[in-house]
Order: sequence, then C-alpha cells, then structure tokens
Amino acid sequence: MQQNKAIGLLSIPVIVAALGYFVDIYDLLLFSIIRVKSLKGLGLTDALCDSEGKYIISIQMAGLLIGGILWGVMGDKKGRLSVLFGSIILYSLANIANGFVQNVPQYALARFIAGIGLAGELGAGITLVSELISKENRGKATSIVAGIGLTGAVAAYFIAHTFDNWRICYFIGGGLGLCLLLLRVSVFESGMYEGLQHAKVAKGNFFMFFTNGKRFKKYILAILIGLPTWYVIGVLITFSKEFGENFGLSGKVDSGKSVMLAYVAISIGDLLIGFLSNSLKSRKKALYIFYALTIIGVVLYFNQTNGSDTGMYAICMLMGFGTGFWALFVTMAAEHFGTNLRATAATTVPNMVRGSLPLILLLFNSLKPAHNWSSQEYIHAGAITGVVVMLISTAAVFLTEETFGKDLNFIEE
Repeated sequence: MQQNKAIGLLSIPVIVAALGYFVDIYDLLLFSIIRVKSLKGLGLTDALCDSEGKYIISIQMAGLLIGGILWGVMGDKKGRLSVLFGSIILYSLANIANGFVQNVPQYALARFIAGIGLAGELGAGITLVSELISKENRGKATSIVAGIGLTGAVAAYFIAHTFDNWRICYFIGGGLGLCLLLLRVSVFESGMYEGLQHAKVAKGNFFMFFTNGKRFKKYILAILIGLPTWYVIGVLITFSKEFGENFGLSGKVDSGKSVMLAYVAISIGDLLIGFLSNSLKSRKKALYIFYALTIIGVVLYFNQTNGSDTGMYAICMLMGFGTGFWALFVTMAAEHFGTNLRATAATTVPNMVRGSLPLILLLFNSLKPAHNWSSQEYIHAGAITGVVVMLISTAAVFLTEETFGKDLNFIEE
C-alpha cells in the first residue's frame, strides 16, 4: 500500500480535525448543559426534567451508536474525507432543526438525528490524522485534536449563559458546523487509504470484527476501556444537580457548570496524556495512571455529604481530568486494526462507548426504587454502578495489547 509522507503536529489536517471535534463536542454536550432550561421552556416540571432528560440523552446516544456503524463503514469504503464532510452536514442541519422543537418527542427525534451525524466526526478525524502523522508523533497529534476539540464544551457553557433563549444555542452550533465545511476543502486524503483502492480486500466490513476470535477480542476490549468516561460524564456530572441535592450540599449545583468545568479538565488531560504515553512509551501505562485519578475522584464524589457546591465543582474537575483519555483510547482502537477496517473501528468504538450510556443508566436506575427513593438509595446506586464500570474497564486494559509505536501500514484479511 501507498505510504504518505508524515505531516507536522500543527498541520492543516490536524487543526481541521481539532476544530471539527470542537464543534462535535459543543453539539454533543449542549443538551447536558441546557437540559433543565430547555425542558422547562417546553413546560416540564423538575421531576420530568430528570426523567425526560435521561430519555432524550439515551435517544441521542442511540443515534451515536447507529451513526458510528454507518460512518465507520463509509470511512473505509468511500474514504475518510467522505465522513468528515457528510457527518458535519447532517449534524449541523439537525441542530438548526433542534432550535424549532415544540415538545419532547420532537426534541428526542432532533437529538437522535444529530447523534447520527455527530458519530462520524472523531473517528474519521483520528483515523486520518493517525495515518498522516509519523508513528512517533501519533499520540501527540491525536491529543492535540482532542485537547482543542474538547473545549467545545466550554464554549457551549458560555454561549448557553450568554443567551436566555436556549434555541439560539442550537442555531449557533449548526452555523459553526456549516462554517467548518469551508475549511474542510483544504484537507487531503490519507495516502494509506488511497493505496488501498487497488487492493483486492474487503473494506469497511463491520462483521469482520465478529468472524475472527482475535479480532473480536481486540474490538470488545477497545470498547470496554472507554466505559468510565461516560459513567462519569453521563451519570455523575450530567446529574450533579440531583446528586448534590441528595448529598445535602450547601449551595445549589448547576449541572451545566459542572459539565463545563469537567470539560476544561478533560481537555487538559487529553492534551497531556498523549505526551505522557510518548514519555512512557506505552499506551497502557498512561491509561492506568488516568484510571487511578478517575477512581480517586469518584471516591471523593461519594464522600461529600454536607459538603458544598464549590467542592462538587472541584471534584468534577478532578474526575474530568482523570477521564481525559478519550483521544488515547480512540487512537488505540485505530492502531489495533488494518487500513481496510481502521475507520470502522475508530468510529464505532467511541460511539459504542457513548451508546453504552443507556445501559449504564439502566443499571443505575435498577439499583434504586423508581419512586420515593431516599438520598442514600440514590447515592448507593450511583456508587455501585461506578464500581462495576471501573472493574470491567480495568480488566479490559490489562487484557488488551500494547499498541505504542505500531506500524499502521497493514490490512485485515
């Protein structure tokens, strides 16, 4: 296969991938930030903001799960650039439509379509950058993509607090995506992928992950490694307001602020972990360190009875920094598989993790009574869910292969 000349860390493809992920994260986290404001704007009560909020975010994650497969297959069949263009058009238009919803079913449908669009952005960007950059700098480049991209959550928070009308926030997200299309014109395709065009090999066959035992193991482990991110983001941080009330904290917790602060820390963590991995010459050792920080943060989270909202925000930042391994784990997914399956792996794996949130919420909800639950039952349900998630993910890291410095110029037979 054709080998492309390695590009620099701050080249156009890296910057464009980072800005694409910025818009992706803005749109992905916007609902978590304006959940209460937008649902109350539709006439829902506080109790319904909790239950319907979980429903809508679960629908959005289902869209990500389906979109991950669709875009991943397209990325290997039609090229990485086809996904970068197609996904951003879909989620930009869906977010503009989101600004016009009038009820919960319409809201859920808009988030589902947006979720499908959002699913392609990171995987295609990481795949393209991983194939264009040298193996020595691959981890650093993907960390730059994630470090810049994750600040989209910070932008979403401040924009949400600048405009009283929550609908404007969705219009801005859609507009940013459409503007990004202009920058995408200057990005070129991966030489590795172009060299694959004449090879007589199956491209983007999602079922290949399940037809070979070794490949299946790598794929499942790659997914399980990422579970702590959406346990922390989707449960502890998104519902920090409700947890804060059950902890009896002094001061009212703003879930949107929790998300924003957590993502400031996540972006820093994601920027640093690539350099840490390069220093240690190991993906797995870097993951173990960040897992340990996540566990410390979770333990502190569930031991803040009678604490303060300020303490909650600080702990959310610590947990956020600990889960700042998103870019690394997606890079590992890309490194595990050949060029003819790489985009499918790198796109489906993170979206399988995002799509696992409804299952995590199902476990969380099943551990507490549906009605009249006490504060301790709510807290214990969240803690037990965390123990299960961290045990599964730690075992997955232990069992997965080290991919640091791996040559990516190979195919899956």
